[in-house]
Amino acid sequence: MQTHALLLFLGVDLLLVCTPGPDWLYIAARGLGQGRRAALTAVGGVCAGYTVHTLLSSAGLAAALRAVPALLPALRIAGAAYLLVLAVTMLLALRGGGGGELAAARPQPTATVLRQSMLTALLNPKGLLLYLSLVPQFVDPASDLPVGGQVLALGSLNVLACAVVYAAVAVAAGRLGGRLGGTPQAARRMTMVSALLLMLVAGVTAGT
Repeated sequence: MQTHALLLFLGVDLLLVCTPGPDWLYIAARGLGQGRRAALTAVGGVCAGYTVHTLLSSAGLAAALRAVPALLPALRIAGAAYLLVLAVTMLLALRGGGGGELAAARPQPTATVLRQSMLTALLNPKGLLLYLSLVPQFVDPASDLPVGGQVLALGSLNVLACAVVYAAVAVAAGRLGGRLGGTPQAARRMTMVSALLLMLVAGVTAGT
């Protein structure tokens, strides 16, 4: 596979990754509501999900999805529903024990954030569309490297681009959340904003 083809793909992929979308909103929601550590953990989960996409696509998942187009809308709806569940769970966690008052939200364990973020990425139709539309454009059947290997290389570049850009988003959102959430009341409001952002992501995902 030619080096210039890899660099061209990376340039196009970076333009897509740098365009705010569901992943940006999801990571920003984590950072605003739960801090920088949770946001960076979410980045790790998202990248892990896209790594799974890469491995499955190199094994032929992209071809299977093209053969059965109905799978993509089903995954899109499942992803949107899952994000709604996360948002509602965050709002329910704010409910106090008495008087219907809001209580301080408890930080989620790292393993929970990682698992939820990975599943969110796996169900993200934008990630799947990347492997269905963009990656095949840079695969050279005449190359000495097998098609599966080329998909693996291109997908790995995408994961790397996501890790760098989304980490920057996570740090920025975490800092902003820390400045705005200095009191318990402010922290609760930021968690509510985070939940609303997740609902927005669900809407964007469902409409993709």
